[in-house]
Amino acid sequence: MEVRALCIRLVGITLLLLVAHVHLSDSQKTVAAFPKVAPNRQQHFQYESIVVSCEGLEGLTGWRVMKKIKEVFLTCASTSAGPCEITNTFSIDSGEYWCEHQDVKRSNTVNITVTAGSVILESPVLPVMEGEAVNLSCRNKMASGNLIADFFKDGVHIRTSVTGALPIHSVSKSDEGLYKCNISGAGESPESWMTVKVFGSLHEDSHPSHDCSPHGFIVLRIFGTILLFALGLAMGLQPLRYLPSMLSLLNEPVTDSRVTCLKAEGKVLVEGLL
Repeated sequence: MEVRALCIRLVGITLLLLVAHVHLSDSQKTVAAFPKVAPNRQQHFQYESIVVSCEGLEGLTGWRVMKKIKEVFLTCASTSAGPCEITNTFSIDSGEYWCEHQDVKRSNTVNITVTAGSVILESPVLPVMEGEAVNLSCRNKMASGNLIADFFKDGVHIRTSVTGALPIHSVSKSDEGLYKCNISGAGESPESWMTVKVFGSLHEDSHPSHDCSPHGFIVLRIFGTILLFALGLAMGLQPLRYLPSMLSLLNEPVTDSRVTCLKAEGKVLVEGLL
């Protein structure tokens, strides 16, 4: 009985590994990296200079900076590859920016907002990991030093600061949202979304497109069927008797969404063999 149980578990694990191999091969176009933005903030004053660069992502060269402005997709850099340098920004430069490499890989996107107003909210360009310290600052183009500023999250006033800063010492998922600030007599900043990630979810949430690959099932049915019956026959078992046990293995609870997807694919495969 112990040998049979081991055989069943080995078959189940092997099927999951096959699913993972096919799944990861299909999702290679998306990478977990982000473009680098200088200055490192989401909001910028009009006429400021901005540089968006991709070189060095995943140790590769030849990245191309792309942007989406008002539903139009454009190449940002003046050449086919290299950093995107905007020396005098305007509100029309507001949009999404990302990196592409030979039409095979694509990074996550970052949002850039350019305003003609006098107030901006300085907030992180990239998602913030849960537990990290974050400092949001309200900045007046026409004045420097500490300023009294009101901060808003999702349209609700959350704090008045005499230093013009909103420190969050340990970020949690509840801090995720749409932020803006207001300086009396100077104006209000645009809104920017601050994303908070838990460990291990950065890639998934930024690109929630881990669909189960249709052609992966073809590969899995071939290799899974051969493996299943080869092991069963080699050990003198009746393979079909143990498929329900494999389903119970695939139904074991997990917390990682990628593993959930992989197990779901494996479960469909096993059910198809019944």
